[in-house]
Amino acid sequence: MPAVEHPLSTEDELLRAFLELETPLGFKAELIEGEIVVTPPPDGNHEDVIASFAWAIAREATEKLYLSGGKGLITPGGRFIPDGTVAPVGHFRAQESWADPSGVALVLEVTSTNPAKDREAKRRGYAAAEIPCYLLIDRTKGEAVLFSAPEKGDYTVSTRVAFGKPLDLPAPFSFTLDTGPLA
Repeated sequence: MPAVEHPLSTEDELLRAFLELETPLGFKAELIEGEIVVTPPPDGNHEDVIASFAWAIAREATEKLYLSGGKGLITPGGRFIPDGTVAPVGHFRAQESWADPSGVALVLEVTSTNPAKDREAKRRGYAAAEIPCYLLIDRTKGEAVLFSAPEKGDYTVSTRVAFGKPLDLPAPFSFTLDTGPLA
């Protein structure tokens, strides 16, 4: 009996369309829970938050870690581009533009045009990918939220602090983050 060819599923077609998408310079496209989300370039305050966090990692982390900006991660929730991805030095060397998230220690998101995606869909996607820590800098709410201990598709621990309050980061970071510069 001859093999029967099956048409691509809607999910496969969506992924192919997403991967072929061309965005304007500076924009980023993500596939979040079956929806293609295109985000404009961030504002200066958004970039200052990322720079402040990168400086804290470089200055305080006890292990050789670095913050990568714009690294695409393949998660069970889609294809996300965190504002920052913290991994051991050299972790992403020679990897494709979309990488498996195993080995990533922390992802950072800074709220901007669509904070609900950062608070919910991305949190679940990072947890389902078993990324140990997700740091959300929620500019709208004026707080930093550290999600940790991923289990069954979500984080089981969350620590919220208002901007200006200290936030303890677990190993491999093992330092207290000053959230004042993140406001």
